[in-house]
Amino acid sequence: MSTANRSNTNSLPFLLMGIPGLEALHVWISIPFCFTYIMTLLGNSMVLLAVRLDKSLHEPMYYFISMLAVIDLTFSTAVVPKMLGVFWLDSREIGFEACFIQMFFIHTFTAVESGVLLAMSFDRYIAICNPLRYNTILTSSSTIQMGLLSLARGAGVMTPLMCLLTSLPYCKTRVIPHSYCEHMAVVELACADPSVSDLYSLIVATLLVGTDSVFITFSYGMILRSVMRLPSQEARLKALRTCGSHVSIILMFYIGGLLSMYLQMFSFGLAPHVQVLVADLYLTVPPMLNPLIYGIKMKQIQEGIFKLLWQLVRLSISQAD
Repeated sequence: MSTANRSNTNSLPFLLMGIPGLEALHVWISIPFCFTYIMTLLGNSMVLLAVRLDKSLHEPMYYFISMLAVIDLTFSTAVVPKMLGVFWLDSREIGFEACFIQMFFIHTFTAVESGVLLAMSFDRYIAICNPLRYNTILTSSSTIQMGLLSLARGAGVMTPLMCLLTSLPYCKTRVIPHSYCEHMAVVELACADPSVSDLYSLIVATLLVGTDSVFITFSYGMILRSVMRLPSQEARLKALRTCGSHVSIILMFYIGGLLSMYLQMFSFGLAPHVQVLVADLYLTVPPMLNPLIYGIKMKQIQEGIFKLLWQLVRLSISQAD
C-alpha cells in the first residue's frame, strides 16, 4: 500500500461494536457499568481526599494507596464514558488517534499499577522485616520517586508499541468487535504483518509482569516468614491484616489481567460476548473494589474517610445555618 493511501486510510475513525451479540441488551448491561463507575469515582476520590487532608496518613504506604486511586480513576475514565456512550447513545465512532490514545492509557497505567504494587510490597517488606530503618529508607521523596519511576517505565515501554501499531495500515473493516480499543481486537484489523508489534508486546508484558510478580512473591514470602516469628499473636494478626489488603489487590490485578489476556488470545470455545465482558469487567470492577478493600482492611483509611465525611457534614450544616 502506498504511503498516501495508508495515510488516508489511517485517518478514518473506527467503530466500536460494544458487546457483540448482545446489542439489544446494551441499555440493561450499561446499568452495572454505570454503577461501578460512580462507585469508582466516589470511593477513590474519598481515599485521595482522606490521605490529602489527614496528616496522620502522610506516610509512604498511604501515598502508594493514593497512587493506586489515581490509576483506578484514570483506568475508568479512559474506558467507561465512551463505553456508556456506545451503550446509551449508540455513539460507536472513535477517531483513529483517540483510539490509540485510549489504548496507550490503558496499557501504560496497567504497567504503572504493576510497578506501584511492587513498590507497596517493598514498603511492607521494610516495615515488617527491617522496621528500624523504615523511616530512613522510605521517605516521602523516595516514595514519590518510586511512583514517578513506575510512570516513566510504563510510558517508556508503551510508546514504542504505539508507534509500531499506528504505523500499520488499517485497510480492513473499521469495526472493532469490542467495547473499547482493545489491543488485540484492533491489531486484527491491520492488513499488514503485525508480528513485530506482537513480539514486542509479548516480550514487554512477560518481562514486566514476570519480573514484578517474582519480586512481589519474594517480598511477601519474606514478610510471611518474619510474621510467623513474631512472639505476639496480636502482632502477627495485625501484620497479616495490613498485608492482606495488599495481597487481595495484587491477586485481583494479576489473575484478572492474565485471564482477560488469555481469553483474548485463545477463545477456548467461548462466545465473543463472554470474552468482551471479561475484558470490560477487568478494567471496571477492580477500580471500584480497591477502595472498598482499603476501607474494610485498613482501619486508618476508614478513620480518615469518616473524618472527611464528618467535616463535610459540619460544613453543610454551618452553611445551612
